[in-house]
Amino acid sequence: MTVIAAYLYRNGQRVREVSITERIDCAEDKSEFVWIGVASPTAEEMRTLQQNYNLHPLAVEDAIKADQLPKVDIYGEQLFVVARTAHVEEKTIAYGETAIFVGHSHIISVRHGSARGHIELRHALEAVPDRLAHGVDYVLHAILDFIVDGYLPIVEGIEEEVLTMEQHTVDNFLGRDEITRIFNLRRQLIRFQRILGPMQEVATKFVKIDLPCIDPETRPYFSDVRDHVRRVQTMVDDLREVLNSVFEFSNLLEQQRTGTITRQLAAWAAILAVPTAIAGIYGMNFEHMPELKTRYGYFVVLAVILLICSILYRRFRKLNWL
Repeated sequence: MTVIAAYLYRNGQRVREVSITERIDCAEDKSEFVWIGVASPTAEEMRTLQQNYNLHPLAVEDAIKADQLPKVDIYGEQLFVVARTAHVEEKTIAYGETAIFVGHSHIISVRHGSARGHIELRHALEAVPDRLAHGVDYVLHAILDFIVDGYLPIVEGIEEEVLTMEQHTVDNFLGRDEITRIFNLRRQLIRFQRILGPMQEVATKFVKIDLPCIDPETRPYFSDVRDHVRRVQTMVDDLREVLNSVFEFSNLLEQQRTGTITRQLAAWAAILAVPTAIAGIYGMNFEHMPELKTRYGYFVVLAVILLICSILYRRFRKLNWL
């Protein structure tokens, strides 16, 4: 396990660094608490935290496995919150998990597979002692808000790619790689929606339900987190619609272009059928055929062919087939 940071805070100020092996007895004042951040802990190290902070065994087991959807569990006077992080790896959305244990005088975050650490977040909160002095519920809000804010750049990046693809579709046929990319993006967005739904439910619980360690004064903050999740959900829904439109629009354009080419080929085939038919008739090796010995028959036949072909050409041009 990597202990990223573990500190005791009092009145919004960092007091001292603490060890995960020691038990910290804080005052009843909510402004005094311990904030521990760890990454990829082992089972033994989690048991140490469990013993020192009376963590529930089921919550500890979930934090070790790191295979949960976003949720909020209540264990006596403590909360266990699971949130899913997201980041982009080689044009694919990858997911991590952050499990958070919240007690009246402690908050422990356990990260798995997250590309964004909480060091910058911790520094930002320490820069505003008045807010940090609110206690663990404000820190919990800050962590959830930090995770949710990480969703927006991902969706915006996909949005730029989709809009570029949409513009490209107007001028060119979609290639195999582009069609494959569309279906890959659709699958990724569907999977992303499976994360966003539970994340919104998590934020909604903090807004509408009385939970241990959460003061009513912090509900507007969690409502802001919920609004951010809804915004990302709306963007993802819109992107799925745009992807469907791009694919359908590409098919329509391809059908239109194919139809245009088919009409052009049919028109030229009809025009060329005239000299082919006449030449085929006169190419028959019969001795007794009309007009074979006509002096100007050759020129008459050519004139007839040109006249008929011209009429057909003008007719097809008028119909926009040529």
